[in-house]
Amino acid sequence: MIDKTKRRFLKQGLCGLSVYGVGAIWSNALLADDNKPQNFVLASADKNGVRLPTGYSSRIVARSGQAVITGKDFLWHAAPDGGACFATDKGGWIYVSNSEMSPTGGAGALVFDANGDVTDAYSILENTNNNCAGGATPWGSWLSCEEIDSGQVWECYPDGKKPAVMRPALGVFNHEAVTVDTINHHLYLTEDKKDGCLYRFTADSFFSEDHADLSSGLLEVATRQKDSDKLAWADVPDPQASRQATRYQVPSAMTFNGGEGIAYYDGKIIFTTKGDNRVWSYNTQSQQLGILYDASDFLTPLLTGVDNVTVSKNGDIYVAEDGGDLQIVVIDSRGELYPIAQLEGHDRSEITGIAFSPDGKRLYFSSQRGISGQSENGITYEIQGF
Repeated sequence: MIDKTKRRFLKQGLCGLSVYGVGAIWSNALLADDNKPQNFVLASADKNGVRLPTGYSSRIVARSGQAVITGKDFLWHAAPDGGACFATDKGGWIYVSNSEMSPTGGAGALVFDANGDVTDAYSILENTNNNCAGGATPWGSWLSCEEIDSGQVWECYPDGKKPAVMRPALGVFNHEAVTVDTINHHLYLTEDKKDGCLYRFTADSFFSEDHADLSSGLLEVATRQKDSDKLAWADVPDPQASRQATRYQVPSAMTFNGGEGIAYYDGKIIFTTKGDNRVWSYNTQSQQLGILYDASDFLTPLLTGVDNVTVSKNGDIYVAEDGGDLQIVVIDSRGELYPIAQLEGHDRSEITGIAFSPDGKRLYFSSQRGISGQSENGITYEIQGF
């Protein structure tokens, strides 16, 4: 249930009265959406230990250390983390998932046919370190991010036909996630440190939805415009951090407490910071920064441990919890909060890798450490009913 105070605050945040005075965050068309459920109630856990609203169902599509396809040697990776879905030519899709292990991290892929059956599984990246989150590109690659101080971004190919390529131009730091602004041709990256930064990358060569060259470009860090709620951007002098960590190279850089998931939607960058339990919005046109949700504003916050994030086709924000009560919580386009899923018995785990299938009818996610609390026992799920 959502108390009146909580509902009122979020409506104010969405309409422009958030802490940083951000302008209208969603379009009027989205605010007028009347098709969303009110006060979702989760039913008892199903046979997979997942609590869902009536009419929704879950299934397990992969388990760490187990073969996904009978008779095939490939085993699903441990500690499944960030993920995304990619459409295939035959009406199916591929779900990619990182492995947050060191030094045996990487990323794997599950292939689904048009009926939603798993038909193949394989690795698309191997032997990297702590591949936490990342982001999909509009040209069909997966950017897998290493969450270590010397972390790199690896561009991976979901079909597994080309080897992954390191992209040093995107900077060396404790990478968390990345998203692509398809209008202004920027990449935005989060950094999972208590004094982490928000970065922006512009490729030297123009890119489109079909192709991009990330081998060279300009890396910038967000700063605050003087006496303003707007961001400015300053060049990072040494993206390779050969002498000093990237987050310390620009003294005026704005810090964010534990940058986590990030997504682009309708001219806005949505990202989370777990250290202070906030969901942020940055308007790429006006350059205004705002807070959509701040758990400290509530005596009993519905959403805590904010982590991975994705946005549905109609603008609803889905936030996975690392901690809290292990829910996936929706912030819908009217400012309502409600849980869409919850795991029972996974108290030492976290929810990761939330991603919709290309048609928006299925949602994928993982319990990184499963019921046992061990990375070797991760479980990857699918929810239907959307």
